[in-house]
Amino acid sequence: MSAHPAPPDIRAYLEIRTSSPSSWSPDGRKLLVSSDLSGTSQVHRLDLDPQPSLPVPATQLIPLTRFEEPIGAGYLPSGRQAADASGDVLLLATDVGGNERYQLFTTPDEPAAPLTGPDDLEPLVQDPDHIHRPGGVSRDGRFLAYATNRGDGVAFDTWVRDLATGEERCVFATGGWTGPGGFSPDARYLAVSELTTRAGDNQVHLIDLHALHDAEVADATHPAVTELCPHPEEAGTVGTPSWLPDSSAFYLATDVGRAFVGIARGTPDGAWEHVIEPGWDAGAVVDWTGSHLLVVWNADGITRAELRDPRTLEPQGPLPLPGDGVGSGFRFSKDGRWLSFGYSSPLVPGDAWRYDTVTGALERLTISPCEVDPATFVDAELVRFPSFDGLEVPAFVLRPGDGASAAEEPAPVVVMIHGGPESQYRPSFSPLAQYLVAHGFAVVAPNVRGSTGYGRDYQHLDDVERRLDSVHDLAALHDWLASQPDLDEDSAALYGGSYGGYMVLMGLAHQPDRWAAGVDIVGMSDLVTFLENTSEWRRAFREREYGSLAQDRELLRELSPITHVERMQAPLCIIHGANDPRVPLSEAEQIHEVLTERGVRCELLVYHDEGHGLSKLTNRIDAYPRVTAFLQEVLGT
Repeated sequence: MSAHPAPPDIRAYLEIRTSSPSSWSPDGRKLLVSSDLSGTSQVHRLDLDPQPSLPVPATQLIPLTRFEEPIGAGYLPSGRQAADASGDVLLLATDVGGNERYQLFTTPDEPAAPLTGPDDLEPLVQDPDHIHRPGGVSRDGRFLAYATNRGDGVAFDTWVRDLATGEERCVFATGGWTGPGGFSPDARYLAVSELTTRAGDNQVHLIDLHALHDAEVADATHPAVTELCPHPEEAGTVGTPSWLPDSSAFYLATDVGRAFVGIARGTPDGAWEHVIEPGWDAGAVVDWTGSHLLVVWNADGITRAELRDPRTLEPQGPLPLPGDGVGSGFRFSKDGRWLSFGYSSPLVPGDAWRYDTVTGALERLTISPCEVDPATFVDAELVRFPSFDGLEVPAFVLRPGDGASAAEEPAPVVVMIHGGPESQYRPSFSPLAQYLVAHGFAVVAPNVRGSTGYGRDYQHLDDVERRLDSVHDLAALHDWLASQPDLDEDSAALYGGSYGGYMVLMGLAHQPDRWAAGVDIVGMSDLVTFLENTSEWRRAFREREYGSLAQDRELLRELSPITHVERMQAPLCIIHGANDPRVPLSEAEQIHEVLTERGVRCELLVYHDEGHGLSKLTNRIDAYPRVTAFLQEVLGT
């Protein structure tokens, strides 16, 4: 029997590129594609007229930006903004070093050469000390809505800017965190979402801009403001409207009065009713012409979608997807014919696709570079394991395949814990997971209680005083590992980023005899110091989930890994960005200092041009070989 070739080293996996569509040009002949060909996500253009031979190698996309920082862009909907413009106009947003202080710019989409930095762009909304988040452009291209915290650095107010004159005004301010969600087709109404003080809760307000005088700034009590899907007695999720073209009605996603997020139909006067309930969390969008209503839902992590008639809700058929993975960024062309989206699965790194609503044809638009043989990728298996209270907790498992990674002895395990906690591990491509599996590890990704995607009740099972219950789910997962003959529960490590990093530290502190190692990426080590030192604009938002400094300080101390640091004994690797505005670097430094003083192996890697995670390929190529070498040394393969 011939030996199988050794799998590539981790750099080959980290250098796998991905692409996803982001915006159609007004005439539908061009598509913006976000791709990390240069090492960070940059803006590219795919010209579809004349029809190219599809799919297009991502290296043949037309690069529009080559910034050091990631940057996103979208077309302004009205096409060329000036007679001498060399192309349609883009709206762009970027920050510096991961500080999340986004600034807004414009530029034509046909530069003579790729743009290399903000100085190559036309400034639109600028204040480097504050954050600006775009929230929709009116269909005639005249008005831009955006949120900013430049008032007091904490509250996010909603502003509208006249792109023709440059005049702008604040239209909605509550002292809280608001964000615009788009205009009605006639530009009369602007939807604004506002977070409340309850975990997992928001309100959506519809502002009648025609009823708002020029000098007025509205709040939720203003006569020109109507709340959509009000729910004063319970926490609920409400999405922003997707309108019928005559502005008479809209669809939005909400779980008000329901266990899962379904689709409701509403009108500008505030009337609404549930109309579509797939039984999983869903979203919906109407194309500009009002010909199609796209309904997308998350079925146990897998994307499912269908088209319906927006007026009658009669099904137009299921949307074919490339497989059982994750679709994202669904967008119609302006004429409603084409629907673009990104697709990824454990077997497919991620590229741009489009669906023809006339012919029913599904086409792959891009092929991104991948030097690893896709035939070696391993698919994810969905399992459920019982936790301490009988709750069934879902998890995705990637087991070593055949060949060199098939072992007679059970495989060491890396447990990957998602961030959030208002998030979900879904079966998309992970270069690190595929590398680990190719080298004999098993990867298990649980969606512990508190994860989204499994209904409102599940999401709230870890709120405030129930935080430790999610940590107990990790112990139950370890028990499940012991029941699997091909998995080695004695050689199992915890790995996670952000809230997942916090869970890594909590698992090592509360279950020291179960876990052999940990990898903490931008995680919180002390909930008190985290809330004290996080950016002011984030503190109130995170207190909804974890508890407040004023009322829950003792509980926050008890729920902090550093409070129980004397129990931690497993080797730990920590990665952090120096510019992280969410979880300050001090969270990594303090746990590293204490563990080092106690003689526990603890490695700290700090990247000075990064924020909340590693967005630059050069830094990932430096960090992740160290992480995998650490895991291989501690766990063995």
